Amino acid sequence: MEKKKIVLKLELHNEKTKQKAMKTVCSNLGVESVSMDMKEKKLTVVGEVDIANMVEQLRKLCHTDLVSVGSPVESAEKQKKKEQPKEKKDSNHESYGNAAYTTIYYYDPVHVEEYPSDCIIC
Repeated sequence: MEKKKIVLKLELHNEKTKQKAMKTVCSNLGVESVSMDMKEKKLTVVGEVDIANMVEQLRKLCHTDLVSVGSPVESAEKQKKKEQPKEKKDSNHESYGNAAYTTIYYYDPVHVEEYPSDCIIC
């Protein structure tokens, strides 16, 4: 099996049903991530999952429709393309990248012979 992104539309009426649906989906083997959009009532599952078994389990809880099945890589590329036009840079504020500044402290070694009156054991 290969990794897939599955989008399901659920008819959820309350929070308890939503929790049961999430628990049911998470209990399946191969599930990597689960997300729920309550406005559109869509459940998105990513992983190596038996789709027929998962839909069958969810239909015992609520009405379930299969919206789409696809590759998670394609959807990630689409989201990146959508986000690119939104990013605008100000000409006044330049980005210097990931400049890491580290401070290195050098300590002079202190030898016992320099301070004979100090007790080492105490």
